[in-house]
Amino acid sequence: MAEMFSLIVFFLVLKLSFLFCYLSDPRCFWRIKDRENYLGDKEADCFFSIYTKRGYVKNDYFSENLDKKVTLKTIYLISSVYFAIEEINRNIHILPNISLLVKIDCNLIEDNVERVWSLKKKEIIPNYYCKNQRRYLIVLTGPIWITSYILGPFLYFSRTPELYCGYFHLLLSDQEQFPHLYQMTPKDTSLPLAMVSLAVHFRWNWVGVIITDDDHGIQFLSELRTGMERNTVCLAFVTSITYDKMLYLKMTHKYYHQIIMSSAKVVVVYGDKESPLQLNFMLWKSINIQRLWVSVSQFDMITMMGDFMLNSIHGTLIFSHQQSEMSGFKHFIQRVNPSNYSNDISLAKLWWTYFKCSLPPPDCKTLKNCPTKTLFQWFFEPPLGMSMSETCYNLYNSVYAAAHSIHEMLLQHVDTSSENDENVLEFNSWKMFSFVKNIQFVNPAGDLVNMNQNRKLDTEYDIFYITDFLKHEGLKMKIGRFSGHFPNGQQLFISDEMIEWATDIKQTLASICSVPCRPGLRKYFQEGNSVCCFDCYPCPENEISNMTDMDQCVKCPEDEYANTNQTKCFKKVVTFLAYEDPSGMALAVLAVCFSVLTSVVLCVFLKHRNTPIVKANNETLSYVLLTSLIFCFICSLLYIGYPTMVSCILQQTTFAIVFTVAASCVLAKTITVVLAFKITVPGRRLRWLLLSGAPNYIIPICTMIQMILCGIWLGTSPPFVDADLHMVHGHIIIVCNKGSVIAFYCVLGYMGSLALSSFTVAFLARNLPDTFNEAKLLTFSMLVFCSVWITFLPVYHSTKGKAMVAVEVFCILASSAGMLVCIFLPKCYIILLRPQINSFHDFRKIHVKVININ
Repeated sequence: MAEMFSLIVFFLVLKLSFLFCYLSDPRCFWRIKDRENYLGDKEADCFFSIYTKRGYVKNDYFSENLDKKVTLKTIYLISSVYFAIEEINRNIHILPNISLLVKIDCNLIEDNVERVWSLKKKEIIPNYYCKNQRRYLIVLTGPIWITSYILGPFLYFSRTPELYCGYFHLLLSDQEQFPHLYQMTPKDTSLPLAMVSLAVHFRWNWVGVIITDDDHGIQFLSELRTGMERNTVCLAFVTSITYDKMLYLKMTHKYYHQIIMSSAKVVVVYGDKESPLQLNFMLWKSINIQRLWVSVSQFDMITMMGDFMLNSIHGTLIFSHQQSEMSGFKHFIQRVNPSNYSNDISLAKLWWTYFKCSLPPPDCKTLKNCPTKTLFQWFFEPPLGMSMSETCYNLYNSVYAAAHSIHEMLLQHVDTSSENDENVLEFNSWKMFSFVKNIQFVNPAGDLVNMNQNRKLDTEYDIFYITDFLKHEGLKMKIGRFSGHFPNGQQLFISDEMIEWATDIKQTLASICSVPCRPGLRKYFQEGNSVCCFDCYPCPENEISNMTDMDQCVKCPEDEYANTNQTKCFKKVVTFLAYEDPSGMALAVLAVCFSVLTSVVLCVFLKHRNTPIVKANNETLSYVLLTSLIFCFICSLLYIGYPTMVSCILQQTTFAIVFTVAASCVLAKTITVVLAFKITVPGRRLRWLLLSGAPNYIIPICTMIQMILCGIWLGTSPPFVDADLHMVHGHIIIVCNKGSVIAFYCVLGYMGSLALSSFTVAFLARNLPDTFNEAKLLTFSMLVFCSVWITFLPVYHSTKGKAMVAVEVFCILASSAGMLVCIFLPKCYIILLRPQINSFHDFRKIHVKVININ
């Protein structure tokens, strides 16, 4: 038991080590929920007013507005500005002997909205600081757009340019209303395509969309819908969240109903996070709506309830503008100390709020009993999660853009003025804006920053997967990227290794309207339904679908057939009645055996040709009949084997002629019996017909008529080799086509009429009192013959392929064998086993007894 416990502990340690290795990668980091801060990740609206001084000057003014309401994200924003300024001030290649300084004002809307029209409104206009007679060159704003929208006009009145570093917004792009404003974040022109590419990658074709009811959301939806239509991805529902508070309250239930009743498991979220959309997700969190959310980085936040805004057991996929990792930012955050950047007590209070440090009396301007280990305990949570957000990165680049612009102005000696008492440099801030909009530089991370909006390259995105890992911690990891530079099909890259480690999105979440049609089925669309919603129907006969979700089945070539599952085409098997087949072999053996037996009978008759039973009923006709029967048996072999043009013609003509000879022989023998009886009656004058051999002319006459019919048949539409591709599934039947069906049935009908005539005459003469009268034998033989061929017709038409040929061969053998057995077997019995009956001496005794009786 102890060994088992040790083994379990060992594997757990290995797993934790493996986990730590993964999380140590800069692509992954923790997102910690601050349980003490009820504001969550709410970002403050901040104005960063930039100005300059001669020489190296330390930033000695952090903010007089910072208090405990400032969240950790706001600290990151402030830190990114100070980080950039510190790098620039220490860089001898940019603004040598000149320092950038910043004045920071946060929570302007919240604290001063009531004072906008008051006499103190100049205090919130960061263009001129009256106390220190300080004029600012440029103002950096963000991340909340509404602040720039409301307070931006005051900057314009004071002719102060503004760099907005928050998320792109259409209202701020109006150059007539905001000619002084430049948005650092590019417009999301590639975002709809990136999201559609992600859906195609994971094979999602049934996706819901939640947007804000404004121009920004509607434009995004239009572009998203266009991309979806090109890639066969369908909208399951569209929820447009209104800004109207009264209407929003009425529509809340409808919003919930739309998403909960939809079968879509993936939902795209886009819009302004400061809109009622945020409230909507906070409500849905309590209802526990579980979907895989796909959104942008501004929704990667923790709400005032202490939960991640887009919370789901399936996780959240976030698109963030691609940016390089600032290696020095993490170290900068770790060594930040309030005393380095502020003499104001507010920052000390802020640090005490976050890190529970005690404040020393009486002035509380320095922190006491707050060791480094305690002060930065949160930051040392592995792997720190100190990557710059988009807004931080934009602020960082904005500071560098301002520095490069001032540097260019200095080089051109534009609008420089003399030093004042505080060594403050004065520039024409309005002219500086023209430099900012066209500047291009490479930031310390190696990224090219092009401020020219018209020359900005297609937006690139990093794709992050966010999920709740523990109760109070979330995990954020980079799983892929999207770049519009590459051609279609290569723009999206997803790391399968990272996805498999995080969660198997492909397997656990299939956001589809209909189950994919497996190979062998095709999609059937119902009128009025979306193209992503369909039924699956089997392919028609001899058609296949070898891929999933095929719209149409593909017909197999004529020489191929579809398998049972209708997923592949196979070559058809060429089939004919071959000697190797059991049926073909059996029929061939029967044909040879019967032909040999007929030959033996013929030999027996030749050997005993002088006996009465042989001489009776015309000896010559018996020889001709036996010879024709031999050919009847042999001609059946023409039907076996691979058909050729010659064999097709021979099998039909030979069969017709030899059977006509046989049937006419029987007819001649029957007429001979009748004539022989008639001439024994006194007063009859038919003796000359019998003596002249007139019955023997029946054979050539009947045969000649049949030959004429065959000649007409061959001359008009002769038999030919035919390949029937559709008679039997999966087989190509090689048969002899009869050519003219009418000619075939004429030949067969003529032969049947001869047999029927022979049967009729023989039946009428069966009871004639004559020794060795074979009329009864002929009657039975013709009865068998007619029965076989009458049965042949329906059976012939009900069979297919080689079975049909086998039926025809069997009928030839059966009818021939019937004549052989019925006519000649009794005679052979008398010749071989009852020779005493077959003699002239006994024949005379029997004849005398008959006379005496009479």
